[in-house]
Amino acid sequence: MATIVRRGKGQWQAKIRKKGYRRLSKTFYYRDEAVAWAREIESKMDKNLYFDTTEAENTTLLEALKRYSKEITPKKKVPEVELGRIRRWQQHHLAACSLIAIRGKDMADFRDQRLAEGVSSNTIRLELAIISHLYTIARKEWGMENLVNPVSNIRLPRPSRARDRRLINDEEKRLLTAARKSRSRVIEPVIILALETAARRAEIVSMKWKHIDRQNRTWFLPETKNGTARTVPLSSNAIAVLKTLQTEPTRIDGKVFGVKTHSITQAFSRCCKMAKIEGLRFHDLRHEATSRFFERGLNMMEVASITGHKDLKMLKRYTHLRAEDLARKLG
Repeated sequence: MATIVRRGKGQWQAKIRKKGYRRLSKTFYYRDEAVAWAREIESKMDKNLYFDTTEAENTTLLEALKRYSKEITPKKKVPEVELGRIRRWQQHHLAACSLIAIRGKDMADFRDQRLAEGVSSNTIRLELAIISHLYTIARKEWGMENLVNPVSNIRLPRPSRARDRRLINDEEKRLLTAARKSRSRVIEPVIILALETAARRAEIVSMKWKHIDRQNRTWFLPETKNGTARTVPLSSNAIAVLKTLQTEPTRIDGKVFGVKTHSITQAFSRCCKMAKIEGLRFHDLRHEATSRFFERGLNMMEVASITGHKDLKMLKRYTHLRAEDLARKLG
C-alpha cells in the first residue's frame, strides 16, 4: 500500500514500497493526483506490467547521443560519417528533450523539415536510422525497456532513385588532367585505383602495402563495408600506379595513402570543379568501374567477387551498361 505524506505547503509525496521493485516516490501539488499515480503504479506492479521510467525521463536525447557515440559508433565500419550526423542531432532542439518525451510526431516534423530544405531522402533515412537504433539500444541494453521507438511510428521518405551517373565523352581525361594539377598528391592515383578496382573510398584509404601481392596482382581487403574480407584482382594499370607510389618512403602505419576519407571527397570535388564536370561524385567511380567489368565480358559472379556485393539485386543497381555498347555486341 502506498504512503501519501505532506511535503511542505501545497505539496504531497506518494511513496511506494513493494517487494521485487525498488522504492519509488513522486511529488504532486494535489493529494488526489498523488493517490491516483500510486494506484496506477501499484496496479501495473500487480500485473507485472510496470517498467521503471525514471531513467528514460531523466535522460535527454543529447546525453543518450553522447553515450551512443562512445559505446556504439566506434564499432562501426566508418564511424566518422556517423559522428557527423550525431553532431547535427546534438544541435537540434529535440536534443534537450528526455527520451520518453520524444514522439512520432517530432520525428515526422523533422522528416518534413529536412525534405523542405531539399535534403535527399536517403540522407534523411540515415539520420532517422541513428535515432531508431539509439532507442533500440536504450531499450535492450540501457535498462529503458518501456521506451517506444518514435521512428517506428512514422513513414520514412521513399529511397532516392538509384544514381546512374557515368563518365561521358572526355570527362575521364579532363578529370585526371585536373587531378595531376591538384594540390593533393594522392587524388590522381586514388581516382585511377577506384576506376580499376571498383573499391570504395574508405577501402582505398585503408589500403596497406602488406596486403598487396604484386607477383600475383592481387589486393587483400581484410575489412569491408559488408563485414566480409575479399581479394581484388589488380589490372596492369593499377599495378603501374602502385609501382610509382612505392618509390616514396613507407609510412609507419604501412598505409599506401596517408589521408582521411573526407580529404579524398574534398580533393575530388575540387578536381571536378577545375575540370568543369558537374553532377559527379567519388562513389560514381564505383558505378563506372562495375559497369566496365561487365562491358569487358565478366559475368555476374565474377564481378561480385571483385566488388564484394552479396546481394545481386544491389549489384544490378550499381551497374549501368551503355545501350550503344550493347548494340555493338548485338551486331
